[in-house]
Amino acid sequence: MNVSKIKLARVAKNMTQQDLADRIGVTRQTINLIEKNKYNPTIKLCISIAKVLEKSLDELFMNED
Repeated sequence: MNVSKIKLARVAKNMTQQDLADRIGVTRQTINLIEKNKYNPTIKLCISIAKVLEKSLDELFMNED
């Protein structure tokens, strides 16, 4: 299974889905869906996630293909 780059970055910062959700103002379920690639976040939400995880948008959201 392909592990989400967001999940890897979140775990590396010792954060739960709830921690990340609280920091960016969404529900834990939203984070779960984003990590499973079942929800396409807005650019504003992507930027918020990247800031909290201290990663660039490219690092979190760009595919290598």
